[in-house]
Amino acid sequence: MVRISKVIAEERLADVPQEKRFWCSDGRALKNLSELEVALQEMKEEAFRYHSNETKNDFSNWVRDVIGDEKLSRDLQKSPTREQAVKSVASRIAWLRSKREAE
Repeated sequence: MVRISKVIAEERLADVPQEKRFWCSDGRALKNLSELEVALQEMKEEAFRYHSNETKNDFSNWVRDVIGDEKLSRDLQKSPTREQAVKSVASRIAWLRSKREAE
């Protein structure tokens, strides 16, 4: 298990480079976890299913490969609904913010 330092928490909450943004099927370009949370809250079910279904989970892949957060990536893999995905992202953001402010 990786210990999350203040620096790592800040990195995971920060904006990603423009070329690594997540492009949603509804036209949004997401640059950080907070924008992912809002997008998941607001997107239509069809957009969610386009990115998260039985054969793929683009949100999980982006969080793992670009943000670098293995735990949230696993949580998103286990989130069968948009509502659960929102809860997973919101919970992780709150936890990362607490780590960032704790040290």
